[in-house]
Amino acid sequence: MATVNYQEGLLKRLQDPEYASEYLNEALKEGSQEMFMLALRDVAKAKGISQAAKEANLNRETMYRMLSEKGNPNLSSLNKLLDTLGLTLTIGRKESAA
Repeated sequence: MATVNYQEGLLKRLQDPEYASEYLNEALKEGSQEMFMLALRDVAKAKGISQAAKEANLNRETMYRMLSEKGNPNLSSLNKLLDTLGLTLTIGRKESAA
């Protein structure tokens, strides 16, 4: 019985926008920009970074920089990428700790 490589399995699951959305939301809950950027890079890799860059009308090199651990994309670039991935950025009310 062959074992599926974790990264390959993750990238396959991340092709589903519902799964990708949950994955990114969990990374956001961690509160770390680095964690979110790494998760976003995983989602982009699932589509193919070059393909995502092309569809988002972004330079491939810019896309790699944007998705680095220290990446700091501007909102318009982030929205272009998310749109290409079938996702959107939304804001929700914070749950109270009562």
